[in-house]
Amino acid sequence: MDAQGRGRAEHIDPADQWVLNPNTGEYELRLSPSAAQSPVPGPRRPARDSGGAPRRRNDAKPGGTREMSRVRPGDVPPPRNRRKGPEPEAPQGRRAARRPVKKKSKAKKALLWTGGTMAFVLVAVSAAGYLYIRHLNGNITSISDDGASTGGFRKDEAINILLIGTDKRTGKGNDGYGDAGSVGHADTNILLHVSKDRSNATALSIPRDLIVNIPDCPTQQEDGSQKVIQGTPSARFNTSLGQSDRTPSCTMRTVTELTGIKPDDFMVADFNAVKTLTTAVGGVEVCLGKDIDDADSHLKLSKGTHNISGEQALAFVRTRHSVGFGGDLSRIGLQQQFLSALMRKLSSNDTLTSPGKMLKLAEAGTKALTVDDKLDSIGKLKDLGMELGKLNPKNLTFTTVPVVDNPAEKVKSTVVLNESKAPAVFQAIKDDVSFSDVKKKAKAAKDAQAARLKGTKAPASEVRVRILNGGAASGSAQAALNWLQNDEGVSKSENAGNAPAALAKTQLEYAPDQAAQARKLAAVMGLSGSALKPGKSVTNSQGLPAMTLTLGKDFKGAGVSLTPATKAPDVDKSTADKVQCAQ
Repeated sequence: MDAQGRGRAEHIDPADQWVLNPNTGEYELRLSPSAAQSPVPGPRRPARDSGGAPRRRNDAKPGGTREMSRVRPGDVPPPRNRRKGPEPEAPQGRRAARRPVKKKSKAKKALLWTGGTMAFVLVAVSAAGYLYIRHLNGNITSISDDGASTGGFRKDEAINILLIGTDKRTGKGNDGYGDAGSVGHADTNILLHVSKDRSNATALSIPRDLIVNIPDCPTQQEDGSQKVIQGTPSARFNTSLGQSDRTPSCTMRTVTELTGIKPDDFMVADFNAVKTLTTAVGGVEVCLGKDIDDADSHLKLSKGTHNISGEQALAFVRTRHSVGFGGDLSRIGLQQQFLSALMRKLSSNDTLTSPGKMLKLAEAGTKALTVDDKLDSIGKLKDLGMELGKLNPKNLTFTTVPVVDNPAEKVKSTVVLNESKAPAVFQAIKDDVSFSDVKKKAKAAKDAQAARLKGTKAPASEVRVRILNGGAASGSAQAALNWLQNDEGVSKSENAGNAPAALAKTQLEYAPDQAAQARKLAAVMGLSGSALKPGKSVTNSQGLPAMTLTLGKDFKGAGVSLTPATKAPDVDKSTADKVQCAQ
């Protein structure tokens, strides 16, 4: 440290303590011998030279003055053992020195990027780890996504994170919770979708007892080799992890198979996450609509509101026999209430303004997490946390995949998709439709896209269009042609084969004088204004000008509308800003 930090000077610029020795032409650090050194709390760190090696002290000079080893002219003369602040500039005479700029405190740094609302518990906690990056990076466990993800979230796109809670009984005190030998199945599963504009999010719970088809899973082994774990048809969702050595990447593939949504990343937490996180924030507030004394989960609470943490919090999220219908779906309701409460606590000023709590959260969160290899550092988690921190809790909606009892069972223990409701839920998420009442900001671009659909429409018989397959299922261009010609009267249409590149969304390109034709074809096919691309016409096989329709990956079949939903389907849901008492 410099003299000021050791109590030898009250108002001395640290750089002014370096003086030029006229005999040697070198700068030396000279300190006043007038005051005794005061003790410095905490460990001392030796000063280091420009190459990183410790700099030796010279022996004490007569009168008690000590010197640092000499430096060459032009070198930066660092103060001794200084703990904070930037290095002073190389002095060019005593008057040329500049006072070091004071750094923001670590607590303020944390608040800068955690300001606002933490969008979700694990992400928020991981983001808090920015306080001491190097240490926390060592806490994080990461494993390969095995190519099952999109390659990681992107700041300018909607985000889909798969959150998995395992039933693996690792950690102190957890071997007493039944099935102590569990390999760690996908016991709690939430697909968190955050909208592209960050105005809203949907947390979609996937029941562990849902019957799904688990696909083949290419999986990286511990020795680096690859192994394809064979898929299983008609299996419980929770066996997509742990069973047959399946890793979280296999759960990712199962989610994609089930919903059509490819997650960007995954995060896995164990029993300890619930206990340590709730303890770190001083407990969370939950509500019960009746007294509960559950022998299986060991939860014993009276009717009303309670602050729970540690073992009691774990018992709360494990309870199912004493609430609702006594099954996994009832437990999902408790888990959603718990996560909402934890998010509110994380978002509170009481937490965000407490450096002590933020440090505890960072430790607890990183130790409890296993993430994919695209989220393997605090820096990456911090970036994700900053994106999610833009969300308001009232616009985070919790809902569950619509299901019905498995009709193949006499004793009901599993569920299957509700085919009349579930597809609409999945499609709404894919189309980035809000499940909350948030009103997105109107954008000029959207207004312009909508305007493309307004105006006169040409008769179907006058619409000339060439159809290309740009990512749709094989045979889609011919199927669309047959439907347009035979069912819709668009006789001047033709199959032009495959597009030069695949498109995510179906697109219709047209010249300005073809706008009326474009509006007619859009109405026939159910194209949105965003699918219409003003451009130029092409020449069809008869040598006449025509539009170009490129069927993208979103094409679902001839006659199926491509207009995305603007309103979410009607499903049971709750939002993170409200307390709901479990019954």
